[in-house]
Amino acid sequence: MNLFSPAEVAKNYINIGKGKVNTPVIKMFLLAILAGAFIGVGGIASTTASVSVEQASVAKFLSACIFPGGLTMVLLAGSELFTGNNLLVIPLLEKEITVAGMLKNWVVVYLGNFVGSFLIAAGVVYGHSPSLFGNKLAVSIISTSVGKCSMTFSDALIRGILCNFLVCIAVWISFAAKDVAGKVIGLFFPIMMFVVCGFEHSVANMYYVCAGLLAKGVPQFAEAAAEAGVDFGAVTVANMLGKNLLPVTIGNIIGGAICVGCTYWFIYLRKTDK
Repeated sequence: MNLFSPAEVAKNYINIGKGKVNTPVIKMFLLAILAGAFIGVGGIASTTASVSVEQASVAKFLSACIFPGGLTMVLLAGSELFTGNNLLVIPLLEKEITVAGMLKNWVVVYLGNFVGSFLIAAGVVYGHSPSLFGNKLAVSIISTSVGKCSMTFSDALIRGILCNFLVCIAVWISFAAKDVAGKVIGLFFPIMMFVVCGFEHSVANMYYVCAGLLAKGVPQFAEAAAEAGVDFGAVTVANMLGKNLLPVTIGNIIGGAICVGCTYWFIYLRKTDK
């Protein structure tokens, strides 16, 4: 059989989670930087591939088909992603790790993801990749950041829940597969779906908003965005943190830790007297 059953995935994740929590902090942080970079690369690749497509629905679908490459690198190349690590609630509920150990992992990985995402954003902007297609890529990058910095708290929270429900399902399916092809195919569709639906992923947003913040500071890109009618006044560090990352991160934790992690623990691992 080329797949682990859902019950086997749940049991296997206990040891996977223990390994994540027990990783030395410096290694954990470096692995998290890599994951942030992988997601950032997925972000710029998906934007670049879709920016010159006129029909919005087709452009969105094309973008969604490219973005899963980021999670593919995360899971196969070896790295630590905050949203996937929300599943650490499983070994926590099994009393194999502590709350302190889980929170340490989440904080270290979250910060490392931010560093990796920012580095990719800086490389993209200061390497002047947004000048592609007559600065259309710059306009798209800045427009995307405007949308993410202008959301209501409730919208960002709900989209964060829906997003990480799908991301953790993608991670779960990848752990079920025993070969590389199965892992890639298994994770592809849930990730593609969350991008098509416009749900919100905290680590991806670290890249998207940082790229917008940096791009609007480059006169060439700011002028192109202004000429296209983009008002990027909402793109600020305060809005990135308060209007996007805060609610999206809370939503991601609810969607991943509670909706997926707690649910599967209850179904497959919870001890009963019967």
